[in-house]
Amino acid sequence: MIESTIVKKSIWKPRMSSGWIGAVLLLLIAVPCFVTLPWSVQYFDEPVKGGVTGVMDVVRPPSLAEPFGSDELERSLLWRSLLGGVISLGIGMSAATIAGLIGVSWGAIAGYAGGRVDSVMMRVVDVMLSLPYVLLVVLLNIALQPAVHAGLEIMLAGDMAKLLADVVTLLLAIGGVSWLTMARVVRGQVLSLRSQPFIEAARALGVSPLRIVAVHVLPNLVGVIVVYMTLTVPIAILQESFLSFLGIGVQAPLPSWGNLANDGVTQLVRPLGQMQWWLILFPCALLGLTLMALNFLGDALRDKFDPKRDVKS
Repeated sequence: MIESTIVKKSIWKPRMSSGWIGAVLLLLIAVPCFVTLPWSVQYFDEPVKGGVTGVMDVVRPPSLAEPFGSDELERSLLWRSLLGGVISLGIGMSAATIAGLIGVSWGAIAGYAGGRVDSVMMRVVDVMLSLPYVLLVVLLNIALQPAVHAGLEIMLAGDMAKLLADVVTLLLAIGGVSWLTMARVVRGQVLSLRSQPFIEAARALGVSPLRIVAVHVLPNLVGVIVVYMTLTVPIAILQESFLSFLGIGVQAPLPSWGNLANDGVTQLVRPLGQMQWWLILFPCALLGLTLMALNFLGDALRDKFDPKRDVKS
């Protein structure tokens, strides 16, 4: 028993510490992005003080006045990175929420219904998983664009409607594809739960299947759902950044960490002395640290909710 306790502590403490590191690091990045949103929205596309709008190749390296420097249009990279963080994190969290809702519903229905319903629903998941992830996102993005653009143009006017429509379409497309793994995991958990005595007792009492799933099954899946939604956020952020890097995600002048990195990658072909290194360093550093923090947090939550983590004596 003493040996088991020692082993458990030696495994658990490093994992919990990495979870706390991830949570603190995520807060240090996310909180400034969202707190400064009223100012970043106002200044992200404006030239820095003393700059001239439309003047190309006028850049400022990092300084006390501009900690992140400026780009070739003399726009502050700090404000653009802060707003880009809001957009990237917002797309990641929204897409993970959409994926969670679809995946949990699909997996719970398939697992509890069983039989032909389960077989048909999971074959749909298998077919979608066999297709390239990015291709599905791009196709869904193209399919949703007309409807989203039309809906936002009714509520908003001008270029803002088009810019927001691109962001909304992208998060819907990423969320509409990212639920597949969640559905398989939830379905497997429901299959193991539906034969438990408390589920059999609920059936014997005449409780409807919908109420059994909502009241008795889903509360037992909270740990699994939280963990996989936490791990879905970095995947969604990475996909958004990758698509924006390719030029089919968030469109200029709105920034995201992906298209900021795309703007900065052109510096890699310049001689070392002429490289404007800050244009690629800061967006990539923020993106990399955020993904690392989310993965640390997700791994810690997975270990916490995993019933097999305890070492048997």
